[in-house]
Amino acid sequence: MTSDHAFDPAAPLPGPPDPWAFASTPTRRDEPPYHLTDMIAAEPALARRVLARVAANDGGGNELATAIRVAVSDRAPVVVTGCGTSETAAMGIVEILREALRAGGMRDAVVHSAQAFELAFNPPAHGLVIGVTHEGGTGATNGALGAARAAGANTAVLTVSRRSPAGKAADLVVETGELDQSWCHSVGYLSPLLVGAAVGAVLSGRPIDVGAVSGLLAAGARDEAGAERMAARLGSANRLIVVGSGADRSAGHELVVKVEEASWLPSAYRDLETLLHGHFPAISPDSGLVMILVDRNGRAERLARARQALAAAQVIGIRTAAILATDLDAAIDPELTPAGRLLVDEAPGLPAPVAALFGTATPLQLLTERLARARGTNPDPIRRDDPIYAAAAKAAGG
Repeated sequence: MTSDHAFDPAAPLPGPPDPWAFASTPTRRDEPPYHLTDMIAAEPALARRVLARVAANDGGGNELATAIRVAVSDRAPVVVTGCGTSETAAMGIVEILREALRAGGMRDAVVHSAQAFELAFNPPAHGLVIGVTHEGGTGATNGALGAARAAGANTAVLTVSRRSPAGKAADLVVETGELDQSWCHSVGYLSPLLVGAAVGAVLSGRPIDVGAVSGLLAAGARDEAGAERMAARLGSANRLIVVGSGADRSAGHELVVKVEEASWLPSAYRDLETLLHGHFPAISPDSGLVMILVDRNGRAERLARARQALAAAQVIGIRTAAILATDLDAAIDPELTPAGRLLVDEAPGLPAPVAALFGTATPLQLLTERLARARGTNPDPIRRDDPIYAAAAKAAGG
């Protein structure tokens, strides 16, 4: 029970064990607030600390920006890689870096993401591979870094500590320093995005507005009542489909990962145009759908297609919800989102992908946490408190 629970969201989170070791199972909480609840509350202050840490002289941000510039100048690829939550963060980092490089005059840059296990079979022979691994012990990511280094590429890693296996596998390490206290990683998703934003600021020559980033994260977690109503409608669905476009794609992939880990609701991601291309026959009124529409790049075109998708969902009777930019609230009929909507503040002073990624981070995490409550699951151990699922994880090498 947690009636005497006390948590200071402004205080730094613990760092990794010394000597390095995998994080132990989260302490059990049989009711909210869960560790995930605390991590969401901690993120606005965490953002300020991580951005300051990376921007410091010894924080690694400038060094990583230089390594990216060298690869781009050599017309070599920059590949960002990871697994699970780290893979969805890698997708977001690519969006941030592409925009920053264009803004900095490097329009020919080749930057893309790759799943770490697959990358190890076909690593680049030059350029830069950036691994993302929260604790630093993900075997597939460390394997990809090793394969890339052996093939001739330079390597970097974004992780909590340079003492981790990942820190030893890479040429350059950028430390995030604070460890997620839940296994349903929210800090593990946010921290590498913060590194990407700090490095993007160096590449573009535009200072990052730390207050705007922190403010987006705080604002995104405020509508608890709205998230609860949405979770009540979606929680009894037979499955959840998440839809996005542009920079919102990485947020959509992350929501799928989080929902399955935290609430055990089977979920799948579809790009907006892919959904419209023929996936509605598999979706029924018993299904839930969340449309994410925040990226301001190409917004008019994305909005038009999103309306069509929502209209089709309405005809079928799908339980449809949305995470929307505030400026789009009036542009979409409320009847098209009967399961509710969470609104994301506009942040015109931030680059478009930065605004979208940090604007959606806490709303998708808040929805995840409320879905866990609605479905009666504990999000923190990602079901490994069940002996069967613990045994399955062991059989899978986890």
